[in-house]
Amino acid sequence: MTLVGTAGWSLPRAVQGSFPPEGSHLTRYAARFPVAEINSSFHRPHKRSLYERWAAAVPAHFGFCAKLPRTITHERRLLDCESLLAEFMGQAGGLGSKLHCLLVQLPPSFAFDAARVESFLRLLRGHHPGAIALEPRHATWFEGEADALLHQMEIARVLADPVRHPPGALPGGWPARVYLRLHGSPRVYYSSYERPLLESLADRIRAAEAQGAQVWCIFDNTASGAAAGNALELQQLLEERR
Repeated sequence: MTLVGTAGWSLPRAVQGSFPPEGSHLTRYAARFPVAEINSSFHRPHKRSLYERWAAAVPAHFGFCAKLPRTITHERRLLDCESLLAEFMGQAGGLGSKLHCLLVQLPPSFAFDAARVESFLRLLRGHHPGAIALEPRHATWFEGEADALLHQMEIARVLADPVRHPPGALPGGWPARVYLRLHGSPRVYYSSYERPLLESLADRIRAAEAQGAQVWCIFDNTASGAAAGNALELQQLLEERR
């Protein structure tokens, strides 16, 4: 099963006609997409009551992926963050059963450290037994030891575009889940993806589905409003191929 969505749930004017005319942006968004990524949790904490309101605004099948705070990933760099993680999970727990995934994005300078990473991931697993995706950006994460640890912990290594290191052109870690984050290329966060690339992406996703993987495909090229249009077009291409 492939789950296509965007970072956040903004509905640019150009695509608003593809969504119901009534309701909040989130309610309208959830009428067309099955998932959304919460990126704002990376920058600042949210009250549990806000997460609860988000959960109440979407259908029962809808799922959120919540991004871990930068205080954990970039400031503490996964060290001595037990209380910070517990606080975040207490807040995001307001999503209830609609918290389908957690996203861990690491800074480009964060090299793989087996002991530190395994300790943190075991801590994280104690809070969340479900889906986890990890987006590393240092070259050392695309080698065998790191991939083996993620596989062991059943954590997907994100395939992020633009690709920073050649091995990152393929997903890694736990093979039963593929997590794609499309940031826009060549201009990160701004560029829209052209039709030929989306067609190629749809073919790759169908191949992953054939292998039994669940695919999350999140468009993060939101700065220019391109994400929702790209996600709608990819959904259509996938439907045609089925």
